Amino acid sequence: MPKTFPHYDVIIIGAGSIGAPTAFYLAQAGLRVLVIDREPSPGQGSNKTAIGGIRATHSDPAKVHLCLRSLEIFSTWQEIYGDDIEWNQGGYCFVAYRKKEESDLKELLITQKQFGLNIEWLDRYELLKVIPDLNRENLIGGTYSPQDGNISPLLANHSFYNQALKKNVKFHFNEYITEIITQQGRIVGVRTNRAIYGTDYMVNAAGAWAQQINNLINLEFPIKPESHEAAITEPVARFFDAMVVDIRPIPGSSNFYFYQHKTGQILFCLTPEPLIEGFDTRETSSFLPLASNRILDIMPRLQTIRVRRTWRGLYPMTPDSLPIVGQSHSIQGCLLAIGMCGQGVMLGPGIAELLTRLILNTLTTEDLDILKYLSPDRQFTRQEILK
Repeated sequence: MPKTFPHYDVIIIGAGSIGAPTAFYLAQAGLRVLVIDREPSPGQGSNKTAIGGIRATHSDPAKVHLCLRSLEIFSTWQEIYGDDIEWNQGGYCFVAYRKKEESDLKELLITQKQFGLNIEWLDRYELLKVIPDLNRENLIGGTYSPQDGNISPLLANHSFYNQALKKNVKFHFNEYITEIITQQGRIVGVRTNRAIYGTDYMVNAAGAWAQQINNLINLEFPIKPESHEAAITEPVARFFDAMVVDIRPIPGSSNFYFYQHKTGQILFCLTPEPLIEGFDTRETSSFLPLASNRILDIMPRLQTIRVRRTWRGLYPMTPDSLPIVGQSHSIQGCLLAIGMCGQGVMLGPGIAELLTRLILNTLTTEDLDILKYLSPDRQFTRQEILK
């Protein structure tokens, strides 16, 4: 690269749930960072459509370890940096109304405890003490992880953005990549619709649009965007804390989850069945009736609450429902943080620190294990159970 072009240690593509925290931690480590995003401001891709659940309650060790670190970061963020991201440690509850879910959750609980999670099985009486307004009919019990919680994705992302600015990170909005420049199999720069920039490392954190970036350097990964809808109600006095997750598949949806935010609104979302692939983010007429029936089946008390709005966002999914994180073996300096499967907010800080250590060559033994599970070169044969 000619030295007349601006040079950065790292260029990040995307200022969302992964890109913004990665920029912050890289700059905190003393690196010169540029973030390029085609949107007009941070978090305008999938970040703003997330509902904000933060859990380490997974079935995969890599996601457990990354999200445990994210939980630690989010829960202490306001204390350390002064920004209110509406963190609430309300916990997560996976409910069981059938023997099938009881068996699956209890079997998974053994593995989760081996990963170091603070999680227990509660019978119906114990669970009703935690969430009194659950539908009692056919309730068997559920798993409860009290250290999980929720945040405002927009406030958290904007805080990472502001803190990154204080560390002299450069953000270029309304700008997009047209070419990734390589020499002898290594990233040396990028060309955008505005300029050319030199770099030692490029991080693809472009969310649902990541494969469009990969296409510029002939990298192909099995990532398919899926549309998921969500809704928010009017605020009401707080009467429960935990995110409630129902993993029963029923016609039209394969699972359902909801919680009451710190500000009083109820947020809810489901995974459609069959899945809806593609980039269409227009709301459907079928979502609200289906979701309303599911939420009232679990918590009848909500029957008179008013829904304020619905929206639809994108989940960049992989075949095994695990992210793709690490160094591309075909192109040196090309780092991937893609395919978050709708969990970019909760994975973001943990992955950001991991990428920082990867670039600084300070990886721990645990980091190496995580990167092995999430390797771009894996076979995608395993399956995350709690998607």
